[in-house]
Amino acid sequence: MLLFSENPHTKIKGVLYLKANELREKFLSFFREKRHAVIPSASVIPENDPTVLFTTAGMHPLVPYLLGAKHPDGTRLTDVQKCIRTVDIDEVGDATHCTFFEMLGNWSLGDYFKKEAIAWSWEFLTSEKWLGIPKEKLYFSVFAGDENAPRDMESYEQWRSKGVAEDHIFFLPKENNWWGPAGITGPCGPDTEMFIDTGKEKCSPDCSPACNCGKYVEIWNDVFMEYNKTAGGIFEPLRQKNVDTGMGLDRTIAILQGVGSVYDTDLYRDIMAKISQLSDKQYGQEEETTKAFRIVADHIRTATFILGDEKGVTPSNVDQGYVLRRLIRRAVRFGLQIGIPEGSTPEIADVVIRQYRSVYSELGRNEEFIKRELALEEERFQRTIRQGLKEFEKLIGRLGEASRMIDGQSVFHLYDTFGFPIEFTQELASEKGYTVDVEGFQESFRHHQEISHAGASQRFKGGLADHTVETARLHTATHLLHAALRKVLGEEVAQKGSNITAERLRFDFSFPRKLTREELTEVERLVNEAIQSDAEIICEEMPLEEAQKSGAIGLFESKYGNMVKVYTMGQFSREICGGPHADRTGELGKFKIKKEESSSAGVRRIKAVLE
Repeated sequence: MLLFSENPHTKIKGVLYLKANELREKFLSFFREKRHAVIPSASVIPENDPTVLFTTAGMHPLVPYLLGAKHPDGTRLTDVQKCIRTVDIDEVGDATHCTFFEMLGNWSLGDYFKKEAIAWSWEFLTSEKWLGIPKEKLYFSVFAGDENAPRDMESYEQWRSKGVAEDHIFFLPKENNWWGPAGITGPCGPDTEMFIDTGKEKCSPDCSPACNCGKYVEIWNDVFMEYNKTAGGIFEPLRQKNVDTGMGLDRTIAILQGVGSVYDTDLYRDIMAKISQLSDKQYGQEEETTKAFRIVADHIRTATFILGDEKGVTPSNVDQGYVLRRLIRRAVRFGLQIGIPEGSTPEIADVVIRQYRSVYSELGRNEEFIKRELALEEERFQRTIRQGLKEFEKLIGRLGEASRMIDGQSVFHLYDTFGFPIEFTQELASEKGYTVDVEGFQESFRHHQEISHAGASQRFKGGLADHTVETARLHTATHLLHAALRKVLGEEVAQKGSNITAERLRFDFSFPRKLTREELTEVERLVNEAIQSDAEIICEEMPLEEAQKSGAIGLFESKYGNMVKVYTMGQFSREICGGPHADRTGELGKFKIKKEESSSAGVRRIKAVLE
């Protein structure tokens, strides 16, 4: 995630200094006063959305409700959502990029719209009771209009009604002030963005928030979802108009604390102190050392949140596990460069856990697991480095005396497979009297990035989770599968994650061993028996405590608010859930298990289809 322009700003006169915990509480308290229900952060692993690996924005877990489903806690919501974006991992280390961040948000699900949203944004930003930002320091952008939608004069007039001067409001095109749709079709609409003037000189007479020169730093964004883009490219008015807002806590706290980088805020202060203690080096003194500090701090923080999530992700070579492995290994590699002793990742994670456990209790509950997995992955990586050194020696042996240059593809192979930075390879090569094809490496690296970004883009473009009939049926089948597994294997079985497309379901669950053929056959039989009963699927809304007492199962600690939806399928399944469902079990067709395998330590995985 890009947090700032490359040019750090200094302390802005008149801006209130707040710590991160204070900002979280102020934001939630403000919207609580505006009759918003405070809902907990959802998992960093999206529920039933195969289009993205991680929860990338505050709106992501609320997609069903933005599309019209009734939320158990009502039409006004507020939260602080854990988010992870990993498209540009290789850029982390500068002053601008992070992988984990928190998004403050307030939501209107067909309730209030532009007038109230803008008024409350203005009040929270400028009131002495809240942030107290000097009004003259704030600038705003609104949608300029195009052939599909008119100029957003309503948002403009609302800002003007607050006393905002005309030259503090910029009309910008769709690329700057329009959200969505996430895919080809779906909900979308104009947004209005709020910026703080850092005091820098204008880069040109036409300087505006669109030029990204660092004079204007975005602090908040109000999205007005009032259109639906059809397959024919027509923008139709939505029946339910929503407000979707986002204020990045990390970015905002850096502004309020008057620093140029999130790494200089209280969010990272204790982590940096720990890295300094371990490495015997100081953050900020040398460029390369500072880069290494930031990489270690960011990556271990993010890895701690992934490992601490209730979904039970562990390092692997696929999907979230692959990203997790990459983060840990990159942190270890840069840690070694600044002298951090082997086996130190759990110590750094301990600082993260202590800092956040009062906000995200799952980190405390999973502390032992987090530290154990970090230690194991670090140990595995150390072995990989040793293997990489052997691979390097083989490479030199193949080259012999005929060529004194190591080709770019081979250098990239050492980087991508064994985690060797090009500088490391250059040092080794120099010791042997060889040079490195830097341009060839950079070309291979660029090709790798293009492929990675294309894949990430493909995943993200469908960010509004699939709610087709096929997906709803497969989602319903996961409930039946969960119930069947508990009947066959015991009630200690618990869901650890799921991934559903329109073609198949993938269900992860806690169990210590491979299932026998007989057990799989019985699970399959029970699910199909439940389908054949053609039971009505009944949805009830009730308080969480009541749902628990009624026997409904679910990951109670991490995902639910005070009011929940309970789905009952005859006498077979009763479960808390917020996803799409069929109306009757008889709609599902024949359930067939295709594969059963290990997902991670103590977690099994079943892949199944409906025929």
